[in-house]
Amino acid sequence: MKLATWNVNSLKVRLPHLTDWLGQAQPDIVCLQELKTEDAKFPRAELQAVGYESAFSGQKTYNGVAILSRLPLVEVSTGIPGFADDQRRVIAATTAGVRVVCVYCPNGQAVGSEKYGYKLHWFAALRDYLAAELARHPKLAVAGDFNVAPEDRDVHDPKTWEGQVHVSEPERAAWRALLELGLKDSFRLFEQPEKIFSWWDYRMMAFRRNAGLRIDQILVSAELAKHCIACSIDKAPRKLERPSDHAPVIAEFNG
Repeated sequence: MKLATWNVNSLKVRLPHLTDWLGQAQPDIVCLQELKTEDAKFPRAELQAVGYESAFSGQKTYNGVAILSRLPLVEVSTGIPGFADDQRRVIAATTAGVRVVCVYCPNGQAVGSEKYGYKLHWFAALRDYLAAELARHPKLAVAGDFNVAPEDRDVHDPKTWEGQVHVSEPERAAWRALLELGLKDSFRLFEQPEKIFSWWDYRMMAFRRNAGLRIDQILVSAELAKHCIACSIDKAPRKLERPSDHAPVIAEFNG
């Protein structure tokens, strides 16, 4: 089984990139973030034509999440139970025997801002939600744009970024609280080359300079981690014309 996550940063703009990539990479399950598309305009038919069922929760201009799968998607739910939020950031579904939670975590804007406070509050609610999901689903994957670079090795220039949003200690602690539930960062289950990132700013030739952050992750339960055989970041779509600023992350499982 091959599970991927990709912040497409506008599904309308990036749909040709997505369908081409699906044909090339052949993932079984894909989590998408930043659809920036209302549900009525979601390209369900186009994705069915290339072999994928869809579950989605979108809104105009901002946010939006979806799960694609070659197999049926059941037990679909949206949002974090008990957490009132108009922003479409979470969708979950069961497919291929795995409970998949797709997340687009808040950016946080700047340390100390109102949006930063919302981010930390949101992460606390996510942790409680995932604790309940883990209790019900031993095979659980949580994939998406977490907007947190967990360690300095996930940052191209830790000194420059020190104390800023995405790398501040409260954010990293909130991310680690998810691992404390028993989840594993699939990327770090394996030896990886240095300076591997999933996001690069559009400005200042960041991609060309590899000035990026690893903020997109696939977290897996202990049961799934036993079967994880690889995890990588596919930089090829970031090299295309008018690309998303994120690259897909792919985890592979045997059995």
